[in-house]
Amino acid sequence: MSAIIAIVGRPNVGKSTLFNRITHSRNALVADRPGVTRDRQYAYVHHDERSFILIDTGGLDQEQKGAGNISALVSEQALRAIEEADAVLWLMDGRSGLTSADEILAKQLRPLCPRLYPVVNKTEGLDLAIVCAEFHALGVGQPLAISAERGDGVAALLDEILADLPEAAADPVVEEDGLRVGIIGRPNVGKSTLVNRMLGEDRMLTFNEPGTTRDSVAIPFERRGHRYVLIDTAGVRRRARITDQVEKYSVIKTLKAVDRAQIIVLVIDAHEALTDQDLNLTGIAVDSGKSLIIAVNKWDGLDGDQKNTIRSQLDRKLSFVSYACIHFISALHGTGVGKLFELIDKIGKSQATRVKSSRVTDILHEVILAHPPPLVRGRRIKLRYAHVGGHDPLRIIVHGNQTAHVPDNYQRYLSNKIRQRLKLLGTPVVIEFKHSENPYKGRKNVLNKRQIEKRRRLMKHVKSKK
Repeated sequence: MSAIIAIVGRPNVGKSTLFNRITHSRNALVADRPGVTRDRQYAYVHHDERSFILIDTGGLDQEQKGAGNISALVSEQALRAIEEADAVLWLMDGRSGLTSADEILAKQLRPLCPRLYPVVNKTEGLDLAIVCAEFHALGVGQPLAISAERGDGVAALLDEILADLPEAAADPVVEEDGLRVGIIGRPNVGKSTLVNRMLGEDRMLTFNEPGTTRDSVAIPFERRGHRYVLIDTAGVRRRARITDQVEKYSVIKTLKAVDRAQIIVLVIDAHEALTDQDLNLTGIAVDSGKSLIIAVNKWDGLDGDQKNTIRSQLDRKLSFVSYACIHFISALHGTGVGKLFELIDKIGKSQATRVKSSRVTDILHEVILAHPPPLVRGRRIKLRYAHVGGHDPLRIIVHGNQTAHVPDNYQRYLSNKIRQRLKLLGTPVVIEFKHSENPYKGRKNVLNKRQIEKRRRLMKHVKSKK
């Protein structure tokens, strides 16, 4: 089994910075303010032929307690990471020195952590012996001085931890792969609740306020022999309402998650109907070319008339994304979540479909025969043949004459008909047109002497007839 190492500590001591340093990535959101990290972030790490799983956590805040306080929920997520871990890195701020909060945490962490490593961060430019001296009073072992931002002492820290871990607990790990499903939507529509329901555990922090999730968290798991990677993202508001710098970074990471995903699940709130921001996010998913599921959440709280109104509105406003699958769920109670997995599996099979170019050309000819393209300046648009230009999404290259004048509605017609003939579910078909150049365009036919003489005799004969 792979070793699990968790990074814990008070807010704003550099846990996410250390996580990014060890993983050589920027997966964890970092800002110079406390409380940025809230959910647990996992990553596979390789160091000197040893492998382990690293967990980034939110700040352990002992001053903010209470069932309705989000800081208490963040601390609860961190404590769950401690329970999973084989070793715990307790990060403290070397510039702030030993605080009363650290002393309280020491009493809490001692019985929970069989392998607890006190780490003093932000020690660049300081006398390490003097900085670490006061932390001996915690009675949890020899403090280790590092600088997560610059990387000083991080390699030595990992060497010491891995040396203490049993070899059996540090077997090489292979990062799980699977169908990547990105969960996006506006704030407070139930994205994290849906992820927790799909996983069957309280993996993501949920709270009755918008903006609870700030980072994009990828979670690999297996269900009934199928592998998935769920990507929970921060809610995206309208651009004019985004003023906080952390929220701007969260939106950027959400857009990156859309690029990483193979299937996008757009969660909307049935009680608020379909808003302009929902349509904007739908447009982002369409532009990305990803398969799309629109999950209408909180569906069980509506009566019959309200449900009919929502269905009518969805049909009217989402006509531009006819390939999307619309699914009604209740993330809180689990209604429809099992069927959502079935839908994801079917879309995954559609994405894996491979088609020959000859088959695409045959379908193109059948579709054109049923409904030919319109005339342009009195001339017919001729679409001659097609071939496959790529997959995920399926890209069809169509060759012909006057392809630059093909109307948008006819392009959508071709895309929808090809998708229907290939029986693709929830997956778009992207049509690209190539214009067939006239090989004789711009070339002048030069006559030889014999042809010139023949033409002269012919013209003379024509004139004599007149």
